[in-house]
Parts: sequence; C-alpha cells; structure tokens
Amino acid sequence: MLWTLVPQFLVSGITNGSIYALIALGFCLIQNATGLVNFAQGDFVMLGAMIAVFLMQGLHVPMLPAFLIAVLAVAAVGVALEQGPIRHARNREVLTLVMITVGASISLRGASMISWGKNAHIYPPLGGELPIVFLHAAIMPQSLWILALSLVVLGSLYLFFHRTLLGKAMRAAADNPQGALLLGISVRRVVSLAFALAGGLGALAGILVTPITSMSYDAGLMLGLKGFAAAILGGYGSTLGAVVGGLLLGVLESMGAGFISSAYKDALAFVILLAILFVRPAGLFGHVRVRRL
Repeated sequence: MLWTLVPQFLVSGITNGSIYALIALGFCLIQNATGLVNFAQGDFVMLGAMIAVFLMQGLHVPMLPAFLIAVLAVAAVGVALEQGPIRHARNREVLTLVMITVGASISLRGASMISWGKNAHIYPPLGGELPIVFLHAAIMPQSLWILALSLVVLGSLYLFFHRTLLGKAMRAAADNPQGALLLGISVRRVVSLAFALAGGLGALAGILVTPITSMSYDAGLMLGLKGFAAAILGGYGSTLGAVVGGLLLGVLESMGAGFISSAYKDALAFVILLAILFVRPAGLFGHVRVRRL
C-alpha cells in the first residue's frame, strides 16, 4: 500500500526541496562572494516570515505588499550584518567572521522571541486550501506557488549573473577579488549585494513555507541546517548544485519519512547527506581542489 503513496511523497519532497534550494542558494551567494558560511541564513528565513505575519495580522497590510516589504526588510538586515560587524571586525580570520554570523543568528532569534513570543504563527495559503488531485497525489495550491516562484527566482538569478553587467561583476569579484579591484569593480559593494540577495532569498523561503508548516522564532535553525546540508550535498558554492541538492534532499527526506518513520525525518536527511559525501566528498557538482607544493 505504501507504494501507492509514492506520488504524494514526491510532491511533498519537491515542495520542501524547493524551500531548501532557496536557502542553499543564499549560502552559496555569500560563500562565493566572501568565502564565509553564514549561519544566520536560517534566521533570515524565520525573520521574513515573522515580518510578513506582523504586517498582515498586526498592521493589516495586504498580502502582496506585506511579502515585498518583508523581503526588502530582511535584505536590509543582511546588508547591515555585512556592513556592520563583519566589515568592521578587527580580526579578519575566517573563523572569527563565521562566529560573528553565529552571534547574529542567536541575536536574531532572541529579538524575535521577545518581539513575537514563542508561539507558532501561520497565515492562509496562496490559492486556497482545496487540493488538486493528480496521479493519486493531492497537490496543494501553495505547493504550486512554491515551485513556480522558485523557478522564477532561479531563472532570474541565472539571467542576472550571465546577462547583466552587475551580475558579471559579482562573478568576477567572487573568482578573483584582486583582479576585480584592478578592473574598477567595487568588491565591497558586490559583497553587500550578495548579503542582500541572500537575505531576500531567505525571506522568500520563509514566506512560502509558513502556510504549510507555520513559523516560530526558533524554526529557522533547522531550516538553515537543511539548506546548508543541501548546499554541501550539491557542491558548496555551486548554484546548480544548490538547486539539485535541495530537491534531492527534500525527496529523499520525504521518502525516508514515508517508508521508515516520520519520527526520524530530520535525522534521515543528515544520514543520507553523510552517506553521499562519504562517496563523493566534494558534493554532486563540486570539484576537488588540488594544490601543488
């Protein structure tokens, strides 16, 4: 009987995997621009959802403007993180800068708990709650919105990085910061833009997933870890790998929960990750760097 539920597991996996892919893309943007792991990325997800909830339920702002304001607000938080503690840190060691993002994560969670409490928050899904039945799978309209908007974001990012001068400047600064400076590219502005895009992507992921799972002040921690796992699975720093890794992780997680037990859903995701990385340490689309001595 479980095999008849495979289409439903796939739908659930692709839905969650699209969220993981958006979060993983945020990790990859900052990794490519600075070489850092931003452990506040999951809290960007939580913050976007919480701001949207506050605007809609507290200030009665219509849904679409509330979503746009939330994305822009979290993008501004990302810029503030980069231009504040990260840029002005006296110790420029990578470990020190990573610990700054950990401190930012803790601070954002604490501020959110004080501002919105410990209760979970939710708002109505886009397109209503009547499912669409296809191949014995009940597909919620929110899942279609998640998939559609994720594809739009991915397509927009591809065009931005490959068809615009600013996007090419970001790629150049990520590949060779010193060379980019010689060409007149402001690496600082590029890094700030990377943090802004990462914040916006995180906020969008939080906004899209909240009608399905709800959101609380500490929910961003697990979502951030799964997005990080998806980025590593696909090949850390690879945008294509982030997308494939997110979708693969979501599907494997859903299948494991369906065929084994949902109680081990979170653990299964990381066990699968460890198994794949044991076979291919660089991830699916990563490349092993060889240093000559």
